[in-house]
Amino acid sequence: MMTDPDDIGALLGADGPFARELPNFAPRLAQQAMARSVADAIANRDTLIAEAGTGTGKTYAYLVPALLSGERVIVSTGTKALQDQLYFRDLPKVRAVLGTRGKTALLKGRANYLCLYRLDQTVRDGGAFERTEASQLAAIRAWSARTRAGDRMELAEVPEESPLWPRVTSTPENCLGVECPFFDDCHVVKARREALEADLVVVNHHLLFADLALKQEGFGEILPGAGAFILDEAHQVPELAGQFFSQSVSARQLADLAADALRECNGVTGAIGLLLEPAEAMQGALRRLRLAMDALPTRGPFLQLDALATVHEGLRDLDELLAAFTDLLASQAERSRGLANVHERAAALTGRLERIIEGAGERDVRWYELFPRGFALHATPLDLAAPLRAMRERTQAAWIHTSATLSVAGSFDHFARQLGLDDPQTLHLDSPFDYGHQALCYLPAGLPDPNMLDKSGRDHTECVIEAALPVLEASHGRAFLLFTSHRALRRAAELLADRVAWPLFVQGSAPRHQLLEDFRASGHGVLLGAASFWEGVDVAGEALSVVVIDKLPFAAPDDPVLQARLDALEQAGVNPFMGWQVPAAAIALKQGAGRLIRDVHDRGVLMLCDPRLTTKGYGRLFLASLPPMPRTRELADVQAFFDGTELSMAG
Repeated sequence: MMTDPDDIGALLGADGPFARELPNFAPRLAQQAMARSVADAIANRDTLIAEAGTGTGKTYAYLVPALLSGERVIVSTGTKALQDQLYFRDLPKVRAVLGTRGKTALLKGRANYLCLYRLDQTVRDGGAFERTEASQLAAIRAWSARTRAGDRMELAEVPEESPLWPRVTSTPENCLGVECPFFDDCHVVKARREALEADLVVVNHHLLFADLALKQEGFGEILPGAGAFILDEAHQVPELAGQFFSQSVSARQLADLAADALRECNGVTGAIGLLLEPAEAMQGALRRLRLAMDALPTRGPFLQLDALATVHEGLRDLDELLAAFTDLLASQAERSRGLANVHERAAALTGRLERIIEGAGERDVRWYELFPRGFALHATPLDLAAPLRAMRERTQAAWIHTSATLSVAGSFDHFARQLGLDDPQTLHLDSPFDYGHQALCYLPAGLPDPNMLDKSGRDHTECVIEAALPVLEASHGRAFLLFTSHRALRRAAELLADRVAWPLFVQGSAPRHQLLEDFRASGHGVLLGAASFWEGVDVAGEALSVVVIDKLPFAAPDDPVLQARLDALEQAGVNPFMGWQVPAAAIALKQGAGRLIRDVHDRGVLMLCDPRLTTKGYGRLFLASLPPMPRTRELADVQAFFDGTELSMAG
């Protein structure tokens, strides 16, 4: 079947089985090169960074060598939706063509699986449900009788944000484990068992890092056996790793702890008399503390919080109340499994709260965030490279990082430095798309600096919309307008509301997948999105022909962790703006720009509305990070592009 047993690339070539058996399969040299590099990395247990431009076919390029490697491989993707796409759409095709026999498994975090015990409890409670919830509960019950995997993605009719899901799924805290009457049929246990026996397991980054950071979501015991880890959408890893190596305590966790402790007193003589008062005292302390925080910005460094005398006092009170509560729980822990569980949680939270309040971690950034009725305190490592390096070394496996956006003007230094990848193999594969003919980059002249008004006193967003309207006329809608802030998004939505003839789709007015479906179906829609629409969104074909980006996506200056990292770089003699902020924003810009051309037949205009691209020296780095496409400052060229006439541009 293969011309040369060593050449994985040939399988994906013009004479290989994929070209023979899959309709519409186009052999691509970049895909073959990546498959060979992945095979080498797995065989030599190397670390590889592979940037593969849109359309390279990177999924097949890593699945083929993974399935043929004879190693156990963990493939991790950025989101649960991508995980499902990989497992249910791509993997079966590749296995069928290769004829591989190995077992595969899909594994998600615990909250994705129906918990039969909690469903039973919810039905028995027979609480007063309003009509929507009652019909959703009926749908979940009917589904529970027929589902094999218990994965809530199967039940599309109960929306992901339904308040019923938390009631019928378990958390590590409330799971009864082997003592559960439904243990033998438990969906979480089954999914883990299948993953333990599989040769290739598809997970998502959340689950992978929860486990590697030893917050055991469930399969720490699977990981040591893997010979290779393949991280798709790897540009998301630095941000996620920060969340998982953080220590956090929230008001909600503490309030839940108090409530659960009282619930566990049922049937334990004398326990309620002992625990009621301290539990209520703790809940009172949380309310007073949140009230004392009212005057503060919604997030900031811990020291800013602690500098308020009332908050400082309140935190010390809370710490003492929690420690005393933990001691009382210790005296009751032997009396029931439930109380033992609550005591463990209390002890863990006490340790974390103390670490954050005392600032025990030498290299931690301590910070807080406020919610309408609660708050959270965090300690995040200043430098993630060290814990990530230690984690990879423990696995003794190959680590393959791939995405369309990992380099900045051809260099992988920023990504490698964040992850502590010391001497990785690197591979850069350009997209097979012909950007020279398929795309045009429009940099409209005369726009004000993002933080300034223009000559007639209009703000940046107003000027962006004015400049975009003639482009939308030329393209007959069919556009994404991407914003770096929700404020600009709302302002743009107001400005466009009565000025365009095409259907408007505004982020926040419906769930993301719904907006995208409606946008595709409309044929001429204009979609306005912020952060989450910059990546992972795939609209191929005519429905999307323009992407407008309002500003360079620099991270918000109010992020206390970013601020501390920038300060540390400065102390180390690195210019934080050029050494961190520009590369991070360039990668984010590439993500946004990547929405435009999704297949060989797509054509479109990328409109970038930030004059700093041409007025500042660093603008060149951003432009050099984008696919090579012709650039213009003339609206006439955009109109000609859509009319199909020749362009007048000079380069």
